Amino acid sequence: MMAYLTPEALERRFWLKNYDNEVRPALNYPDIPAHEVLHIAATLDPDQAATDFFGTKITFWELYLDTVRLANGFISAGIKKGDRVGLMLPNSPQLVMSFWALLQVGAIVVNLNPMYTTDELEVIFDKTGATGLITFDGAVPNVRKLYNMIKLSFVIVTRLSDYIDGQGVSTHEELELMPDWHHFTRFLEQNTNTKPPAVPIDPYEDPAVLQFTGGTTGVPKAATLTHRNLVAAIYQLYEWTKPIVDQIPVPRRAIIGVLPYFHVFGEICINAVSAITRSTQILFPRFEVNEFMDVIENVPEAWYFPTVATMLGAILSHPKAEKLELARKFNVINPGAGPCTMQLLEKARDMHIHVCQGFGMSETTSLGTSQPFKGRTKPCCIGIPFPDTDFRFVDIDTGEDVPFGKPGELLIKSPLVMKGYWNNPEETARVLKDGWLHTGDIAYMDEDGYVFIVDRVKDMVIAGGFNIYPQEIDAVLLKHPQVIDAMAVGIPDEYRGETLKAFVVLTSGAAVTAEELSDFCRQQLAAYKLPKSIEFRSSLPRSAVGKALRRVLRDEEIAKMKSS
Repeated sequence: MMAYLTPEALERRFWLKNYDNEVRPALNYPDIPAHEVLHIAATLDPDQAATDFFGTKITFWELYLDTVRLANGFISAGIKKGDRVGLMLPNSPQLVMSFWALLQVGAIVVNLNPMYTTDELEVIFDKTGATGLITFDGAVPNVRKLYNMIKLSFVIVTRLSDYIDGQGVSTHEELELMPDWHHFTRFLEQNTNTKPPAVPIDPYEDPAVLQFTGGTTGVPKAATLTHRNLVAAIYQLYEWTKPIVDQIPVPRRAIIGVLPYFHVFGEICINAVSAITRSTQILFPRFEVNEFMDVIENVPEAWYFPTVATMLGAILSHPKAEKLELARKFNVINPGAGPCTMQLLEKARDMHIHVCQGFGMSETTSLGTSQPFKGRTKPCCIGIPFPDTDFRFVDIDTGEDVPFGKPGELLIKSPLVMKGYWNNPEETARVLKDGWLHTGDIAYMDEDGYVFIVDRVKDMVIAGGFNIYPQEIDAVLLKHPQVIDAMAVGIPDEYRGETLKAFVVLTSGAAVTAEELSDFCRQQLAAYKLPKSIEFRSSLPRSAVGKALRRVLRDEEIAKMKSS
C-alpha cells in the first residue's frame, strides 16, 4: 500500500511545492529493526567498500559478518537486550562495527564523547545505568578510574591503528588492560558464530540509542531514540538525497565521515545513511585540517559531505582549497549544527561548491529541515521540512499559533521525534505535548515554507559544532572554594560559531586568578567545554527567583564587539 497525503495535509504542508521532483512527500517505512539496513546493503552490494580508514577498506559483506560475530560475542559475554552500553570511540571501523552489533543484540547504544573526563563519564553512567563500555587505548586512564568507581560488567578496548593495514595489531598486554577487560581484535577472532542473533525487537517501542542533549533547559538529558526513529531518519534522508545519489553508480559512491559519530548528526547522516545508499564511509578519527586536505587530495569524489560551519570555513580557507577543485570532489556539502555566515556561503559559491544547509536535533534523530538539493535555496535559511514532518510556530507566552512570517517557538511532529528523555518523565511531558515536540528554538516560516532560525530559548552554546551546556560549566566553577557565583555564556565567534566566556563572582579577599580557574576547569571538563576567557564581576544578573539571565551578559558582549 502506497503512502499518501490527504488533501488537508497537502494544504497544510504547502512547502511541498518546493521539493525536488524525485522526493516523495510521504513514505512507507519498513517495520524492521535499524540494523537490518546494513544487512540489506550487504546483500545488495556485498563487494562495495563500506569503510575506508586511511586506505584500508572493508566491504559491506565483511562488515556485516563482523557485526554478526561481534554481536554473538557480546551475547556470550552477558550483554542482553535492553542493556545500556557506552560507545566511546573516535570514528573508526571499530565504532561502525560496534554500533551495528549492539543494535543486533537489542542493547542500547549510549553515545559518549572520547574527550569526556572521568567525572563526566560517571554522571552519564549514573543517569543511564550503563554497565558496559567499548572504547580505545587513548581513554584507558580515564576508564580505569571509572572502573574503580562504578560497576562495569563489560569493557572492551581497541587501538585505532589495529584496523590500518601495515600498522600491526596491538595486544592485551601492550595496551595495559585490566585482566577482565577484553581486547577488541582478539575478542572478534574468538567469536566465529555468523548466525544472526535471534533477538526479538519491537521497532516502535525498543530503544536503540541514548543521545545526550541539553534539551530546552540546558541540563544534559538522554534523548531516547527507538529503532523506528532510526529507520525513519535513514529512509527520509535517503529520500531527500535521491536527486543526487541515484545519479551516481554504486562503485563511485562515497561519504566524508569526519563529523564525530558519537553525535547523532554523524551517526545518522553518515554512518547509517552510508548503509542504505551503499556508500563508502571515508573515516577520519578527528578533524585536523592539514591531515584532512592531504587525505582528500587522493579522494576522487564524495557525493555527500555533512559538516559544520567551522570545518567548512577551515577547509575553504586552506591553501590547497583552490588547487584541489573541491567542487569537483563534493557533490553536496550539508552544514548543520549552526548556520553558516553569509561570508562563508559567498566563498563557497565563488568556488562553485554546492552548499545545502539543514537543521535537526538529537530529539528529532538529527533531521528536521534541509534546503532542496537541486531546487530553490535561500541564504541563511535552514530549508523546508522533511517528508512526513509538520511544523508549527507558537507564541512562547500564549502557546497560540503565530502568523506566517512572525517568529515563534518551533514545534515539530514527525516519526523522527524521540520517544522521550530516558528516565525523565517530567522533562518528557514538558517538551512532548499531544505529539508535538517543543524545540525551544525561535524561528519563522516564510510564504514559501522556508524556515529561518531567529534565536534559541535555551541557552545551549554551539562552539565548533559541539553542544555545550552552560550550567555544566557553572557547576564546575562553583566547586572552587573561592567562587560564589558563576555564569557561562556563548559569545558570537566568526570561526567557531560561538565561543564560551565565563563570568565569575569571587569570595571576599579571594586571590585566585583567571588562569588558575582555567586550570581548575581543565581537570574536570573536556577541552571543547573550557571557557576561552573568564571575567570577574561583583555580581551577576539574575531574576527575582534566581534564574540566570545569560542573555544580559551575552548582549553586553555583543555591544562591546560592535563598538570596538
